[in-house]
Amino acid sequence: MIPRIHQQGSNTLGLLHYLYGKGTHEEHIDPHLVASFDGMAPDPGRDPSVTKKDLQHLLDQPLSLLDADQRPAQHVWHCSVRAAPDDPILSDEQWADIARRMVAATGIDPSDGAGCRWAAVRHADDHIHIIATLVREDGRRPDHHRSGKRAQAECRLIEKELGLHQVAPGDGTAAKRTTSAERHKAEREGRDRPAREELREAVRRAVAGVTSEEEFFDRLAAAGLLIRKRVAPSGDLLGYKVALPDDRNGDKEPVFYAGSTLAPDLSLPRIRERWALPAEAAASADGARSEQPALPPVTGPAFARRRATAAAWQALLITDNGDDGTAAAHIAAAGEVLDALAKTSAAHTRAELREAAFVFERASRSHVKAVRGHDRALRQAARDLVHSGPALGRGEDGATTAMLIDMAFFLAIAAANWHAKRHHSQQAAAARQAAEHLSAAYQAAAAHPMAILGQRGHRLTPRVRQGQADLLHRVLPELAEWIRAEPGWPALAATLDDARRAGHDPAALLAEATRRRELDTATSVSDVLVWRLRRSAQLPALPESPHGTPTQGSRRTVSPAPSTQPAPSAANDSSRRR
Repeated sequence: MIPRIHQQGSNTLGLLHYLYGKGTHEEHIDPHLVASFDGMAPDPGRDPSVTKKDLQHLLDQPLSLLDADQRPAQHVWHCSVRAAPDDPILSDEQWADIARRMVAATGIDPSDGAGCRWAAVRHADDHIHIIATLVREDGRRPDHHRSGKRAQAECRLIEKELGLHQVAPGDGTAAKRTTSAERHKAEREGRDRPAREELREAVRRAVAGVTSEEEFFDRLAAAGLLIRKRVAPSGDLLGYKVALPDDRNGDKEPVFYAGSTLAPDLSLPRIRERWALPAEAAASADGARSEQPALPPVTGPAFARRRATAAAWQALLITDNGDDGTAAAHIAAAGEVLDALAKTSAAHTRAELREAAFVFERASRSHVKAVRGHDRALRQAARDLVHSGPALGRGEDGATTAMLIDMAFFLAIAAANWHAKRHHSQQAAAARQAAEHLSAAYQAAAAHPMAILGQRGHRLTPRVRQGQADLLHRVLPELAEWIRAEPGWPALAATLDDARRAGHDPAALLAEATRRRELDTATSVSDVLVWRLRRSAQLPALPESPHGTPTQGSRRTVSPAPSTQPAPSAANDSSRRR
């Protein structure tokens, strides 16, 4: 149940016309009063002898008792309370009780006999609107300070008492919600999302891995956004605003949004924090900037994805075991990697990756201050993904995309667990939702490369296949039979054979891969091991044919469908459903 305190106004009658009207899309059905301050207010929705002006006069009567200079300019208080889509339809009596509890909790009518005059109107099954005049019967102003937080707390109690969907409590770090006007405007103009959300996504993509203001603004311009910079008299850049070229107001002017109003971490000062060096590495003993080890240049999308997978693995370890500030920085940087991955991946994975990045945005902020600088490897990975360009859906590009999504899935789960331990309910829920989208993206990305690896596994000689099975039983005796029953076992057998041919010790690699992270919570253990082994052994994600070109197997010749059965001890961990 979501309460929303709307901006205060000065036109009681105007708001009543909206509440009792047909709505902007004829969505208001049977508008009527369900409760009021005295239980006897006239209802222009059900009583034809009553007008909206009659109700307005009753609500605003306390204003007439005040001198003109004592009357507040903004005297209209407006709150809407909306049930979740999966909640049952509540009766008028239940909504009336909810309205009375909301005005009491927010200080509008605290049941002291002299509260504000108010009325609750229902014009849809799933929500009510409460309108009140911000002058008490005794002429004083009500104590409605922090009424939004007080309304949220009361809704959490109502949800439990009525058995409704329980919304995770907020902590003030979420991005500003789109307004109903912004949503209706998007619907009228045929947009998939309101302009505010489109801009937030575009700015997040632009900031992924950037290392300077110049690069950031170049990316915004390349994305087609209109930019307005705020410059101090000294010439210093203080902030920025962005707009979509086709998002115009009534005067046909672009509608600009400041970065800080898109999300708390998209203000210019917060963006600048992202490219800071760690404190201990910012300067050498004599004050000079320390040298950072040079990385080899990125040679293409596949190389960028391999490097990003390694960085994501290190971030996962830090999230599990590091201090809170460093872990928070890595979780925030993980959002940049997801934004960059969504921007550069092939069409068949792009939609799910875009949704994963979109919902993970909420998990990237909390009240734990991120200690920037230590997340440089992950931010560099995001930068590499952007600069390496779009990846193909097949070949090494496609296979390394599956490899990276596999690691990103576990990183999202680690972020969810980190937030849950610190009671960050909304962030934990967002990270889990992102993991669901990453799971779906993985299925699309991995189908082709796993099918090819499976074909190679089926072509191994019986002696080699038996040797890999014996190896599996020696290293993983408890999971060996389970893995061999998975559709991905032939691909794992081929990978173990590739590692042997490359001069590695398959048993040592397999033992190391199983020590790195628990396996019994993964749905497809063989899939996880394939990507870990191919990355740690520096094997091509998709092996080459004898002629030196990537194998191009056909989906029609094999069935690459992943297992839908959980591993033996995964019954209690539904979060890992890949």
